[in-house]
Amino acid sequence: MSETIKNLKEAFAGESQANRRYLAFARKAEDEGYLQIAKFFKAAAEAETVHALNHLRIIGEVNSTTDNVKAAISGETHEFKTMYPEFIDLANKEGNKQAVWSFSVANKVEKIHANLLAKINAVLEEGKKLDNFDYYVCKVCGNTVEYSAPEKCPICGASKEQFFKPY
Repeated sequence: MSETIKNLKEAFAGESQANRRYLAFARKAEDEGYLQIAKFFKAAAEAETVHALNHLRIIGEVNSTTDNVKAAISGETHEFKTMYPEFIDLANKEGNKQAVWSFSVANKVEKIHANLLAKINAVLEEGKKLDNFDYYVCKVCGNTVEYSAPEKCPICGASKEQFFKPY
């Protein structure tokens, strides 16, 4: 791999993290009543997304939807089978209960994502179109469900009101 590709990958990771960080900063600014500052952080987050997507496109990691679904299945599967179990074990050993909780709910949700993507992949492989329905995401743990929000999140116990449609 060339040094430039390595740099593009590093820049993609940095821009992606900046996007998420700035969105968190925007939420905090809103909570504290700093609406203009929140607007800036949201705008900066969008700019970081533009940068990240440019880098990812140049790297060549955005392919056909079928290939992207398979890549996503691979990534989600790695997270719930390998990455998060290792992180959970270490956090337990270090006694960091908050990290254990965060890694554990993420691990459960990554498995759900892999399963949802596998369903999508099966439909694509059959050459069919997907049904039109909504997805809902839990604001507390990230649980992702089809059609409608449950009365209570099966991952974290949050109420139905904590689910949102992300689009």
